[in-house]
Amino acid sequence: MTFPFPDVSSDPLSSLMDLSGRTALVTGGAQGLGRAIADRLAEAGAGIVIADLDEQRSRDAAASIAERFGARAVGVRMDVTDSASVTAAVDSAAGEVGEPSIWVNNAGIFPSESLFEMSDETWEQVFAVNTRGVRNGAREAARRMSDGGVIVNIVSTAGFRGTAPGLSAYVSSKHAVRGLTTQLALELAPQGIRVLGVAPSYVPTEGNMAMAAAAMEQMAAAGLDPSTMPAAMSQSLIGRQGTPDDIARVVLFCASDLSMVMTGSTLLADAGETI
Repeated sequence: MTFPFPDVSSDPLSSLMDLSGRTALVTGGAQGLGRAIADRLAEAGAGIVIADLDEQRSRDAAASIAERFGARAVGVRMDVTDSASVTAAVDSAAGEVGEPSIWVNNAGIFPSESLFEMSDETWEQVFAVNTRGVRNGAREAARRMSDGGVIVNIVSTAGFRGTAPGLSAYVSSKHAVRGLTTQLALELAPQGIRVLGVAPSYVPTEGNMAMAAAAMEQMAAAGLDPSTMPAAMSQSLIGRQGTPDDIARVVLFCASDLSMVMTGSTLLADAGETI
């Protein structure tokens, strides 16, 4: 069996980082970490599809990226839990920016509810977005990457360990995404598709700050000291908290030919937090 991954050892660094002629789709890309990722991929030359539940916000983000980087960019509505929505969104965008050769599964939710208070419906919704959504996205990407490509799954340090009280569904779903990343790499390698995970620690985005506030409330309700939460979430060995762009640059590495020899790994982008 031939695996179509070229040896790029003789290519110049500028070429290895150049995404010109490629199209990157980022789920949950209208704000926060997804938006930072889309910005860096556009800066590297990729055409961009911002896929988000909020169609207007996705269109606004795409317009901003096009103006800032001169990139081909389009915003579409996508519900990652719904296979038909995923397919329809890509069909809509492909005519404007082309089929994706880079797909970033970034959309995720993280409600904070104790094990005893969390409903079955909430548990199922977390897995629908965080895990089934990754499966849906990766499957759609693989169907369209006839010439190979890269799938990057945003995992979390929660895919390696437990975190704060109230996040049992989130932690479980991210462990599942880490395993799915490995299995997808195995299954898709013959098609020339690399699959990598990036596991950020806490970075200050709109969603993460809301999650942190909810988790602190859960700690207080459980009789724990919520003031320990900020310290626990920022055990950095680099002297500062990470930023969305810190994570976006790791995703850029994964999406580019710089990482050609890598597939199946999940890269910890955690400032040493999990050591």
